[in-house]
Amino acid sequence: MSTMKSPTSSSRSRRSVALLATALVLAVGPLTTIGAQPASALDNGVATTPPMGWNTWNSFGCGISEQLIRDSADTLVSSGMKDAGYDTVIVDDCWFDPNRDAQGNIHGDPVRFHSGMKALGDYIHSKGLKFGIYEVPTERTCGQSNNQYPGSTGSQGHEQQDADSFAAWGVDYLKYDWCAKTGTLDEQVAAFGKMRDALHNTGRPIVYSINPNSFHDDKTGATYDWSAVANMWRTTEDISAAWDKHKTTNSYSMGVMDIVHINGRLGGQAGPGHWNDPDMMEVGVGSLSDPVLSRSHFSLWAQMASPLVAGNVLTTMTPAVKGILTNHDVIAVDQDSLGRQARIVADSDTELVTVRELANGDRSVSLTNTGETAATVSTTVAELGIAGAPSYTVKNLWTGASSTTTGALSAALAPHESAMYRITPGGTISTTQALPANGTYEIGSATTPGQLIDDPNGSTANNTQLITYDRKANNNQRWILTANADGTYAVKNKGSGKCLDIRGGSPDAGAAVIQYSCDATKSNQKFALTPAGGGYQLVARSSGLAVTPSGSVKLSVLTQQPVATGQAWTLIRTN
Repeated sequence: MSTMKSPTSSSRSRRSVALLATALVLAVGPLTTIGAQPASALDNGVATTPPMGWNTWNSFGCGISEQLIRDSADTLVSSGMKDAGYDTVIVDDCWFDPNRDAQGNIHGDPVRFHSGMKALGDYIHSKGLKFGIYEVPTERTCGQSNNQYPGSTGSQGHEQQDADSFAAWGVDYLKYDWCAKTGTLDEQVAAFGKMRDALHNTGRPIVYSINPNSFHDDKTGATYDWSAVANMWRTTEDISAAWDKHKTTNSYSMGVMDIVHINGRLGGQAGPGHWNDPDMMEVGVGSLSDPVLSRSHFSLWAQMASPLVAGNVLTTMTPAVKGILTNHDVIAVDQDSLGRQARIVADSDTELVTVRELANGDRSVSLTNTGETAATVSTTVAELGIAGAPSYTVKNLWTGASSTTTGALSAALAPHESAMYRITPGGTISTTQALPANGTYEIGSATTPGQLIDDPNGSTANNTQLITYDRKANNNQRWILTANADGTYAVKNKGSGKCLDIRGGSPDAGAAVIQYSCDATKSNQKFALTPAGGGYQLVARSSGLAVTPSGSVKLSVLTQQPVATGQAWTLIRTN
């Protein structure tokens, strides 16, 4: 799969002029004719908390049958997973007869699903479970596109017909997967919207789960807010049973940490009825059968308010895997009614710290050792944004042990291990957002999640105009903040050693935000950090104007503009 990489190496430096020129062109208009993000979320009365269930694909692929589904439904109940909240059995790709009938209706495979899909749905419902099924908005499903399964049975041209069939079978959940390398964002929005409307027309409440990323070169999951279209949407490529497969973004397929680095920055578009979907879980599958990795995986999915869709073989599940998947304290965090996704506090090659606000005023916190050796990961209530209480009760959600702290929180962790806590303030916490300490940070757009302030091509030249770009975890996207005596900050690029600067010290709106040799005496290199919109505005001391992206898409150039909404930046510590 070809993806556009952030230009950071010297071998790419010759592209810098062309890249910046492209940025200037893109800055004048939206990426597509769709333009602005949806103004409101889909309200179909379902998925008020992240959906939970089990899906066939990760363990069985196309090797599924009616009996396997029935056995898995039985085990979902007998194992206690249903009681823990896993209430939906999702039959993924390859369930259908490869040929529609003479009227264009779709049916289950006559050999492997000989009783028919309504009978299967009835059986699942008889167990007190919900029935989920898979289809695609294109001509062929993923299995058919990859020649794993014959036929051409996608819903293209049959949307209402298929939606009516699903409703008649008692389907409660539809996974709708874009499985084609072609298709613009506009075409995807239209196609996914067509099935949304078809489901609505049936009158049956059906959770609508979409994936705009599978098999698609121009991945849109992390760059478009699908909340007006679906109840949940995939934000990355397919997950694999690996911890950190590529250490890059949007590569096929992806490990747990690859996905967290993308999905973990998209919290602004998640909430009751509309959820970021980092893909099905691999707990108990392949290398992620390791209990340490499975606990980390499960903790991070819960922190991200993710749909919890298991993918392991239920009938041979070990007690350890079952214990992880049914941890009621961790599930309670995932299912919290406030529906607020965790915020990343710190993210580096050795640690990840996240904090999530819960409905009763508690906070859930994860500390993850992302390094390759044992280490202690630490944070404080000030970094978590909950300073001010005289003390805090801390419950370890994996051991059940409780303790108290007045401010510090730390855990000694094995490589890739996570600790997860629920913190209850013992009094009123501060409502004042603390300013960041000296350190190295990624500076990301709070209004266009996943876009960071970027030194294009890793340029070391003065006067390079800065842009926004997909997160690549390279030094040209990392900025060293140093507090000045007057309360402002100097902001220096870790890769180039050059400082954030307003070109020529201009007081005018529209002046370019560039990098230039650092000079502590220059007011156009001093920036106030003003809390706003869940992050901070970067306001130049020389002009009183705020650093602003020129558009809402990748490759927006930065200029200074009057202080207004939509200029908030999130700061995530990387050292």
